[in-house]
Amino acid sequence: MKRRAATALAAVAALGLAGCSTGSDRPELAASGAYIPQPVTAEMAGGYVVIENTGDGADKLTRVTSDISDEVQLHTTEGNSMRQVDSLPVPAHGKLELKRGGDHLMFVNLKHKPTEGEKVTVEFHFAESDPISLEVPVEATNHNPPN
Repeated sequence: MKRRAATALAAVAALGLAGCSTGSDRPELAASGAYIPQPVTAEMAGGYVVIENTGDGADKLTRVTSDISDEVQLHTTEGNSMRQVDSLPVPAHGKLELKRGGDHLMFVNLKHKPTEGEKVTVEFHFAESDPISLEVPVEATNHNPPN
């Protein structure tokens, strides 16, 4: 009887420890520092954000939607060349930094030209994680936050 009770207790303890494990392969995403510089033209605007992943699983940014444009492109920059891509990686325990001179968003065929002080609704969609919605401030055309 005592042996059965000890075996049952060990099984319950093992299940409890398994439930407390932090080894899930899930991404844990958060976005910060988002901004859109006031565009120079009325046709397109750039967008920047940092997406941090504190989880054990990688993810990727696959699509962005916004109230100022029906088409938001993901761009990667290699050297002096930029090109549109289908997704951008968000590594486990790492971050995706969209910044001037690097990978970025391109809001194409703007519905209206956003102005400094305005807030723009932007939703980030991922392969694995739920979308993240932000109210992104429009900053001065030459805004460039410190790294």
